[in-house]
Amino acid sequence: MSESTAHAESVRVRVRVNGEEHERTVEVRKTLADFLRGDLALTGTHVGCEHGVCGACTIHLDGEPVRSCLMLAVQADGAEVTTVEGLSRNGLDFLQEAFWAHHGLQCGFCTPGMLMSAHALLRENPAPSEIEIREALAGNLCRCTGYQNIVEAIENAAAAAAGSGVRGAAS
Repeated sequence: MSESTAHAESVRVRVRVNGEEHERTVEVRKTLADFLRGDLALTGTHVGCEHGVCGACTIHLDGEPVRSCLMLAVQADGAEVTTVEGLSRNGLDFLQEAFWAHHGLQCGFCTPGMLMSAHALLRENPAPSEIEIREALAGNLCRCTGYQNIVEAIENAAAAAAGSGVRGAAS
């Protein structure tokens, strides 16, 4: 193998993350999760299984929830990315408050992915049933909570948002 092929090719990517433009040169094989964590120091996006199964790395790409461990950073070129850090700039957002108030977390490892999936759900369905919440969270694994408090937190956040006029998910 020649030295030129021993090193991965790098390309320039431009992405808007949590409302801020970022332009970096990245290796073509770098995952979006590694780009967010390593290059942009946004460590709220957790990397668990690295196979897209656990949901800890869930972010929003152009408004849709995706597994950032399964995407390459180059695939996000020109896209709008929202991470858990982008849910609120001034303290906790309504869903984070609900998780806190209803003990919807224990160790916290899965929490960012849960929050991102829940935001997507509430954006699409501002008044989900318990079954719809559980279905929306089916791709997010938690080994600590048993999910009941997470489901209750999302139900309460939806009810609070409906009563206060807050939209179901941060844009």
